[in-house]
Formats: sequence, structure tokens, C-alpha cells
Amino acid sequence: MAAFMMVPGALHGAWAWDRILPKLAERGHRAFAPDLPGMGNNDSIPAGDATLAIWTDFLVDAVRDVGEPVFLVGHSRGGLVIGEVAERVPELVCGLIYATALIVPPGSTSFEVMGPETTSHSLAMSEGGRVFCMAPDLAKLLFYNACTVEDATWAAACLCPEPVAIMSTAASVSWERWGRLPRAYIECTEDRTLSLEQQSGIQAAAPCSPVKRITADHSPFLSAPHALADALADIAAEWGGGSR
Repeated sequence: MAAFMMVPGALHGAWAWDRILPKLAERGHRAFAPDLPGMGNNDSIPAGDATLAIWTDFLVDAVRDVGEPVFLVGHSRGGLVIGEVAERVPELVCGLIYATALIVPPGSTSFEVMGPETTSHSLAMSEGGRVFCMAPDLAKLLFYNACTVEDATWAAACLCPEPVAIMSTAASVSWERWGRLPRAYIECTEDRTLSLEQQSGIQAAAPCSPVKRITADHSPFLSAPHALADALADIAAEWGGGSR
């Protein structure tokens, strides 16, 4: 079967994958979702001290500890991070799966890929501009619009500060290493953070195959966990990583 390494998006911790890990296990797969340094329950460094290099080093070690090549899964900003890991250790990566995520090509930043229509949202800066936060009501509107009220309220309360440096750092990926690996994309039809048009534009810079489409908001791990788990397992199976 397959091994998955799951990377959450901006402001989120590993808790985002709590409903997905057991569903992948039910399908016979192994899945891992560590908290990145400074995020979620990983207080090894302050969030404002986190850099893309630190996160990449951390995940490269986590991938090596799995003991077999993995499918890297990135949600939203997590797409940037899985690209960096793939660039560093392509021999340990079966493929990259972008779940309504950013695909950041060589030399670009996440902010540039998202575009002004997305980055214009009101974000509260703190720690001297080193991290940003999002008000719960705005998070419910942009991230959890297809979730239950209970799930949206819970998730919005779990959000943590996001290091500004991550999304303003240019990707160090290359077409020769990251670019040669298989890429798949999971589109979410009800996403208010990255519209379907934006998701399509993101893929234009680095085409993906297969492309799956599910009915979900920007947080399919909460609004459509069954469909997301099915899509992940289907992609792995199509790439020779076991059955659904």
C-alpha cells in the first residue's frame, strides 16, 4: 500500500488531517501528519522564527523516518512546502498531491501565486509583522463555508499565527528535480479562498495528472473527508501505490 506525508495549509496545524488519517488507514495505507515547527502543538521555535528552510529540513527528516518513498500531500500553502521537500529528496517521493493548494514554480513566492485578489483579505499582523492571524469570522467565511457550524467554529478557534516569511520566500524548486515528479491536483468546487478559476490557473504553470474534483470548500478535510480520502487513495492507486 501507500505511505502519505500530509502537510497542512497556512494557519493550520496537523489537526486538519485528524479525520483523513484513519480513513486512509481503513484503506490499508499509512499516513503521517506532523506539526511543523512553530505551528500547532510544535513549540520547538516561535512561529515568527520559522523559515521555509527550517520547515523543509524538518519534513525531509520526517520523510526519511518513514522508511519508504511517500506521497506528499499539501493543502493550500502546504503546496509550497511539499515542493521544497520534493526538490531536496526526489528519490524519496512517489508523487505530489496538491489539495486545493498552491503550486509555486521556481523563483516565485506563494503571495505571487495567490494573486492580489486573495492576498487583499484583511490579515492581522503581529510580532512586529513577523506573523499574521485571521479573525474567526473571516476564517469561517473563507475556509469553512461548506462545513457544519460546529466544525467551522471549532476549526477557526484552532488556527495559529502564520509566519510571514514562509509565503514571501521564493521557491527553490527546479524543473530538473521537483519538476520531474508526478503531480496530481484535487480541485474543490466551493472554495472561497482559491476559486476554481484560480485553481485552474495555478495548474497551468505546472500541469497535473490526474486532476480530481470534489464538492468541498477550502477545507475538504472537514467538509468532505470521505471524498478527499477517496481522491487521495485513487491517485495513489493510479500511480501504482496500492488499491483504493
